[in-house]
Amino acid sequence: MASRFNVLPSGEGNAEFNYKLDDCNFKRLMKGKKLLYKNELAFRPQPRSSPASYVYPIECVYPRPKGWIPPFLNAGSGVAEGRGGLKFHMLLLNEGITAVAETNVIPLGSFMPIWATVVQESHQPLLLLMEECVAATTPELQANSNVYPIITNKGCLLDSENGNSRFLQRYHSSAITLYLQSFKFGLGEEVYIHCKLLAWDPEVLSESKKACHYVKENERWELLDNLDQSNLCDCCESKCKSRRQRSVASEKHGMVQKAVIGPFTITDVNS
Repeated sequence: MASRFNVLPSGEGNAEFNYKLDDCNFKRLMKGKKLLYKNELAFRPQPRSSPASYVYPIECVYPRPKGWIPPFLNAGSGVAEGRGGLKFHMLLLNEGITAVAETNVIPLGSFMPIWATVVQESHQPLLLLMEECVAATTPELQANSNVYPIITNKGCLLDSENGNSRFLQRYHSSAITLYLQSFKFGLGEEVYIHCKLLAWDPEVLSESKKACHYVKENERWELLDNLDQSNLCDCCESKCKSRRQRSVASEKHGMVQKAVIGPFTITDVNS
């Protein structure tokens, strides 16, 4: 609804809208060095159930601030309650893994370094794991959403067995980098990566709390953080089971948070 509407001498109308950007459900996108806010202005003189008689696209473009990190529209980048406070972040890095990616257009077959971290503040040291990740063509997952599984079975990087994706060596326990090879799913469409992040006690790893990828050179599943415990990854070929006991004592070891990044557009340069 317009904040102010004036009738001009010509008989035309001048409508002014005075709302905060966050109140209008603008879609925020990152494209190169620019931030784009997209929306549609709809004129609907009839009841809401009737189609709009006029729709006008709106696009606001701003320079991307230096060092800007995408504030995802999901709680995955927000604050999680916990002792000392935990803040989760997930974003796409450039191919050199040196900074935030400056484009959301990904050539088919190239790699997408997806970096996730948990800011621990005064919390005890934690290990960040990716429990589950899927690709979808929608920013929100629904029961009937068409998805492409990336990480399943409680930390098994399925796409490392089917493709060339892998986890990169950690530089700190509180961060993890998924070196994901782009895929044909959603080719040419907007694609979002949805993950369930887990901040966990590094001393309490198990079949259900791990980061495993398939190393083709060794023809086996290996544990990212300790090769000597790679037997925890054996269940990646079947089903990794959770512990039956879910007491308060076991829950204090970590915290789960969902995160989503995107949209990305995967393109086939050969087509």
